[in-house]
Amino acid sequence: LFGELKLPSGRKTKTGYSVSADVIESLRGKHPMVDYLLEYRQLTKLKSTYVDGLLALMDPLTGRVHTSFNQTVASSGRLSSSNPNLQNIPVRTEVGRQIRRAFIADPSFVLLTADYSQFELRILAHITHEPRLVEAFSKGEDIHTITAASLFNIPVAEVTKGQRRLAKTVVYAVLYGQSAFGLAQITGMSNSEASEFIKRYHETFPNIKGYVDSTLNQARIQGYVNTLFGRKRFFPEMRTLAFNERLALEREAINMPIQGGNADLIKIAMIRIQNELEKRKLKTRMILQVHDELVFEVAVEELERVKRLIKGMMEGVARLDVPIKVEMKVGRNWYEAEPME
Repeated sequence: LFGELKLPSGRKTKTGYSVSADVIESLRGKHPMVDYLLEYRQLTKLKSTYVDGLLALMDPLTGRVHTSFNQTVASSGRLSSSNPNLQNIPVRTEVGRQIRRAFIADPSFVLLTADYSQFELRILAHITHEPRLVEAFSKGEDIHTITAASLFNIPVAEVTKGQRRLAKTVVYAVLYGQSAFGLAQITGMSNSEASEFIKRYHETFPNIKGYVDSTLNQARIQGYVNTLFGRKRFFPEMRTLAFNERLALEREAINMPIQGGNADLIKIAMIRIQNELEKRKLKTRMILQVHDELVFEVAVEELERVKRLIKGMMEGVARLDVPIKVEMKVGRNWYEAEPME
């Protein structure tokens, strides 16, 4: 790459030029060999981690892979998955998504997925009582398009896909407590541009700035923040840590009521659904939770009944200022699941 092809070499280590992922990624498009190398690394990673890895973990008696869900690992209260981590099946690339073909329902069953739509933003709208967020969700409008229109000061109809994508990045950067520097690193814009976008976002949704400030004050003064249901996460070390470590904790404190509330609500929904499946003596099984998404193995003859049950219980898990929406898909395997009404 650097000797024969004379590509920009970046940093040098004791053993030669670095070929780390970020270095090679920065060379994308500069020579066909770089793209081949990136593709090779991606396929090698998918094969070793998921194809070979999952086959090795398959139970010979059941023909299934059995994960473990951990209640007390993630500080936000989210469930985590291990041995293997089935919450980490690739989704960002098409070739990665193909791994989901391996997750197949039993004969006479189908896989049903139920995914909360923009759940954390809906919880944010409820907690902050931000009028523009509440109105957008109540009208069924696309929140990222609405945000982009405000950030770029243009009519909603003129928002491009790129502007919507940038607005979405800004929304989640603020939600996760990112600084202007952090947003600039993610998007490639300058620090001043990132700072201006965050400023405009707070001007558009002023209650969110109030939420951020009050949450940080609570964490600093009381030493904890809490979710909608009163579950607390303590931050006793916030006053004593060095600057960068404190900033990281502050970001976690800002996000805790949102992500923690999300975790609480989906667990409540899971318990209620499981109790109802058992009460009705249905064959349907809840087999996986991937943060905002639940995956079920549903007997074909139960599909319509179970679909209504799951959708109703997930959307009715709590009364918020905004509607809770669930998107459902069904298919013979996880990859081929198609949207259903």
